[in-house]
Amino acid sequence: MSQDFLQYIPHRPPFLFVDKVVEEVDDTIKAEKTIDPDEPFFQGHYPDRPIMPGVLIFESIFQTGAIMMGKRIANEGKIPVLTRVNNIKLKHAVNPGDTLQIEVKLKGLVSSAAYMTGKASVNGKTAVTLEFTAMLVEDVK
Repeated sequence: MSQDFLQYIPHRPPFLFVDKVVEEVDDTIKAEKTIDPDEPFFQGHYPDRPIMPGVLIFESIFQTGAIMMGKRIANEGKIPVLTRVNNIKLKHAVNPGDTLQIEVKLKGLVSSAAYMTGKASVNGKTAVTLEFTAMLVEDVK
């Protein structure tokens, strides 16, 4: 699996929720993440009926958006930071072994702020939709 997108985001395992970028066209990026049944969060969410926590599905969308930002905006010495999330809709569970199809669309770009919409699906069924804004900020160490 090619991970050449890693140069555009600071995220790394165990907090990397994108396996690969599968398509980039105009203002849209598509990525995938196969959900490993051995992820530690499944031990407690929920032990008898494991499902992927919604916030981690959101994170896969945010990371995909950050990859697009990194490719479009000169980001030398800057990191993507989430600044707003709106209109979250959770529609379908994501289970161990599922493959998330993630799609992010850039709606607008103002300076270093990117306004985006995101969707995560499994087998054609929408799991999550949301709108979000992220900015590139100075990397504070």
